[in-house]
Amino acid sequence: MNNFPDDVSPLDPTASSFDNTVPDEEQLLTHPSNGPEPSALLSRILTAKTRDGYGFRSGSGLSTPLTMASRGADGGSPLPDPNGLGWPAKSTVSRLHETTAERTAREKIMVSAVRTILECIGEDPDREGLLKTPDRISFPFFIDVINDAVFAEDHDEMVLVRDIDISSLCEHHLVPFTGKVAIAYIPNQLVLGLSKLARIAETFSRRLQVQERLTKQIAIAVQEAIKPRGVAVVMEATHMCMTMRGVQKPGAITVTSCMLGCFRTQQKTREEFLTLIKR
Repeated sequence: MNNFPDDVSPLDPTASSFDNTVPDEEQLLTHPSNGPEPSALLSRILTAKTRDGYGFRSGSGLSTPLTMASRGADGGSPLPDPNGLGWPAKSTVSRLHETTAERTAREKIMVSAVRTILECIGEDPDREGLLKTPDRISFPFFIDVINDAVFAEDHDEMVLVRDIDISSLCEHHLVPFTGKVAIAYIPNQLVLGLSKLARIAETFSRRLQVQERLTKQIAIAVQEAIKPRGVAVVMEATHMCMTMRGVQKPGAITVTSCMLGCFRTQQKTREEFLTLIKR
């Protein structure tokens, strides 16, 4: 016996009498008659446990559900970004199209803000050692990243740059985290200047960050720049918020990764990348 009215299909999630509650496993074991029939139960478990492209995966090495094709703008994925900005922050699009006068005005505001911070912590921003500090802090935020360093090249094997030093600022505690990042991609008729891989990592690290987001932003930026067959990024970092405060665990290392395209769907490609970065 099932718990559905005669006029309601147990597999119809739009029906008004449909119950979205997934029975507890212990309840089903002790009172099997209280649950819906197997087909309805399976459908409801799949619906309840599948979120944002994840759920029941196929065997190891086969394609995983999260793909660029399956997650577009409606799915909340930052890929593809129509503006080519790689997970833009607030007002990034407007800054992309700003005039020279608007950029100059924004730089002056940032310089003034840094001077205010120095004054608020008791420093004298007009003394010799700090006189140009506001300009030094503001300048790195206005550097172009890729420019014209995209080249047509008939190369279809992996390109890997590893051991790129990275330093960023934890947005939760405003203390540094430092480490190394490895970036790889498989070209699709276009290659990126090698220094630009390091520049992309450096650029995103200058934002207030969390390591998980930084790792994904680097991968997305490479994906948007040259549309390769796949991108892989692995980052290892030590967080001062764990070593100098809080739990105070020196030596703890956080590892994050982001796999796109064939690195995500092909086990052998992923294993080759992971093997190369360990050498």
